Amino acid sequence: MLHGGDLTAAAARHGGRLEEWLDLSTGINPHAWPLPAIPDRFWRALPSAGDQQALLAAARMAYRIPDGVGLLAAPGTQALIQWLPRLLPPGGMAVLGPTYAEHAIAARAAGREVREISDLGDWTGDGHLVIVNPNNPDGRLLPPERIAGLAEIARRRGRWLILDESFMDVTPEATAAALCADFPVVILRSFGKFYGLAGVRLGFLAGPERFTATVRQALGPWAVAGPALAIGRAALADEGWSAAMRRRLAAEADALDAVLAAAGLSIVGGTTLYRLARRADAAELHGFLASRRIWVRRFDWESGLLRFGLPGGPAGLQRLDQALREAG
Repeated sequence: MLHGGDLTAAAARHGGRLEEWLDLSTGINPHAWPLPAIPDRFWRALPSAGDQQALLAAARMAYRIPDGVGLLAAPGTQALIQWLPRLLPPGGMAVLGPTYAEHAIAARAAGREVREISDLGDWTGDGHLVIVNPNNPDGRLLPPERIAGLAEIARRRGRWLILDESFMDVTPEATAAALCADFPVVILRSFGKFYGLAGVRLGFLAGPERFTATVRQALGPWAVAGPALAIGRAALADEGWSAAMRRRLAAEADALDAVLAAAGLSIVGGTTLYRLARRADAAELHGFLASRRIWVRRFDWESGLLRFGLPGGPAGLQRLDQALREAG
């Protein structure tokens, strides 16, 4: 499953100016953390080691990463997805899907043999394992005991378990970061999705220090821009905003569910940042919504599914509701 978020192709095909579109194709929070003024030094000077350490300290607290576990920042989680297949020990890779397609794409580009599996019973430690948790697009969240069992298999077989927790901010208590202290487990975290600031390009990797040191060396010095260091540190430390936002997202997801259900769509999964829904004529509905300048995600592997991001408030929700009523 490729990503959404680029309206250029949608506008080229269906018309309209970009600002006319309601983009529901991503799982990015429409309510961004409020940006402060950024001191000039973050723009004028190379990123300092002190500012990098301050960001990592805030991330360690926000993401519940134990002391002794390695942690690094990168220019977006996607950059880490590109690097991992090039830095892991030799072997094939299994990706639990359907899920975000870039994991398999990056692994194949790095020369890895990739198996895309739909059942964890099909993985017995015969390759490194990638799991997006919570999953995109269906929001599947594996219980901690299952993750711990997979980590034990990986340790016995000399493999690595890669957990993409890009959407874990909405359920922070479910992180598996504690496993990184004793198992060959790597955790990916995305800053931009929950904080609504995808353009900052900031992501994190946690894991055993011996491995995070390898990734850190591959990324090289000054991997994260100075303004991103400042924004990330301040946002990750803002616990009050995070707690209030989780409540707000849950309420808005409930409201979106009600609109989708009234239009005959069955909610089959998602997180509070996106909802996955089924309707028999989903492909036709996707086209109709596009004609109304509303862009949602469809999937080439399942024609009956659509994924809806949050509309961002009453006006967007009403616009979607009206379009769905017109579609019938």
